[in-house]
Amino acid sequence: MNDSASRRVRVRAPELVGKGGWLNTGDQQYTLADLRGRIVILDFWTFCCINCLHVLDELRELEERHRDTVVVVGVHSPKFVHEAEHQAVVDAVERYGVEHPVLDDPELATWKQYAVRAWPTLVVIDPEGYVVAQHAGEGHVHAIERLVEELEAEHEAKGTLRRGDGPYVAPEPEPTVLRFPGKALLLPSGNFLVSDTTRHQLVELAEDGESVVRRIGTGERGFADGPAERASFNEPQGLALLEDGSVVVADTVNHALRRLDLASGAVTTLAGTGRQWMQGAPTSGAAREVALSSPWDVALFGGKVWIAMAGVHQLWTYDPAARTVQVAAGTTNEGLVDGPGAEAWFAQPSGLAATDDRLWLADSETSALRWVDLDGAVHTAVGTGLFDFGHRDGEAGQALLQHPLGVTALPDGSVAVADTYNHALRRYDPATGEVTTLATDLREPSDAVLVGDDIVVVESARHRLTRLRLPEEAVRVEAVAHRTQRAATEVAPGRLRLDVIFQAPAGQKLDTRYGPSTRLLVSATPPELLLKGEGADSDLSRELELDPAVTEGVLHVSAMAASCDDDPANEYPACHVHQQDWGVPVRLVEGATDRLPLVLAGLDEGDAR
Repeated sequence: MNDSASRRVRVRAPELVGKGGWLNTGDQQYTLADLRGRIVILDFWTFCCINCLHVLDELRELEERHRDTVVVVGVHSPKFVHEAEHQAVVDAVERYGVEHPVLDDPELATWKQYAVRAWPTLVVIDPEGYVVAQHAGEGHVHAIERLVEELEAEHEAKGTLRRGDGPYVAPEPEPTVLRFPGKALLLPSGNFLVSDTTRHQLVELAEDGESVVRRIGTGERGFADGPAERASFNEPQGLALLEDGSVVVADTVNHALRRLDLASGAVTTLAGTGRQWMQGAPTSGAAREVALSSPWDVALFGGKVWIAMAGVHQLWTYDPAARTVQVAAGTTNEGLVDGPGAEAWFAQPSGLAATDDRLWLADSETSALRWVDLDGAVHTAVGTGLFDFGHRDGEAGQALLQHPLGVTALPDGSVAVADTYNHALRRYDPATGEVTTLATDLREPSDAVLVGDDIVVVESARHRLTRLRLPEEAVRVEAVAHRTQRAATEVAPGRLRLDVIFQAPAGQKLDTRYGPSTRLLVSATPPELLLKGEGADSDLSRELELDPAVTEGVLHVSAMAASCDDDPANEYPACHVHQQDWGVPVRLVEGATDRLPLVLAGLDEGDAR
């Protein structure tokens, strides 16, 4: 047995339990015992979470290279009420091209058994059924692949590795014109351009919103410029008309902006390198040389293309004249904080709409409608934070949305919001400060465009455009409020030891060449919860003091660690940034634990039992 194998802590893996059952297995139900002999990677995800979608893409190559030894199992663990619906999980698995078994766990049973605290979290189980590693956040697949190779060699030698086909069974494709469309654009011709996201194409539809005029893109995942029949996209989303009559496309999973010439159908690349932006990378410069991160929507505002950069919780801009990009607002911290652009916090901005004096945005993870003024300051119209959502009309300060993805400016100065997880179209009127409901019984609406007196809604999970007459009277709905379903962690009032666990992957060490290689940022909602320990420092452990008078709240913890290959002979070692944001609901209870461990990478030795 090699050194790393002998050092490895092993914890018996709890059983996989989920009330919704298994998907992508041809209706076969599985237990861990059925997977014995294989290396199992559990991916705890939820389909609203952009970091989870990044990890799905990171895992694709690993799955392909180790198809006969590794089984990835997605454990779907919902944040929003809508995500606990079984059909919504079925839809998401197809929407995002998930090609491995998925366990639908609407009650978070397996999440609790594995003591998971963040989306996404990856857990590695060896062929004998023991947990050998846990990683929170994205960017860990390089380390997991190295561990997989070690486990393959170790268990091949022991005779405990079982090679062969995995349990994945592909579902039958559905013959619809569109498949989970994302965004739509009204063209000068009166036709519609739609991002047919799951089929990796753009589709031009006639004025009826149904008849196909042409398709742009091969329909396969790819990143290629060229004429319509040879160009390729990767889950495209937002669309905006540029002043020269061309269309800019948010090519989300390619982390790029593309340009469509409407006359010829030719596609070129405007911005992005095809790689995902990571902490420490440039945040401005020549557009083709700066990496982007999951651009979800685009809008022309103030002469520039504004980009809803969902992957890093920011707004960026692209300057068509200078062909440059730069950050316009947001710190990369996830949350809801208003103020000057450089200080504002967003949470997965996913929809944009410009008027003369405001850029409206749907900030999906805070279930918020927000806007940017001409000076670049950020304001919130509807929404309170990461954990409160629902369907409640009335005065904007108490109104609730649920993970909205789209926003559309209306002629009277109000805006329509595609309130995605409420299956509704909502309206906010700045003049009155009131929120109303325009339509219900839509299925995951993700965008809408104005056509005369009608509004055409992208009904993403019904795979169609739906035309509605803008009602003069708002629809009345029964108010409902929700909080995220995760159970609060009980901790003792007073002193609390926060430990972020990070073990550099095998063959790597912390990168201290340019100063501290780790960073920890802590805050709380409400702020009064933290008497001591708020702010940023380089140490991954910190002593907090919690106010006994505040019985419940959320600790916001953001951790980063940089590691590099540990080879003195290599002048240019490969380096990796590991980062995760946690929002940990806590309840103060006398006699409860005074330590809160959060695993960034590795295993908490306190769990080895």
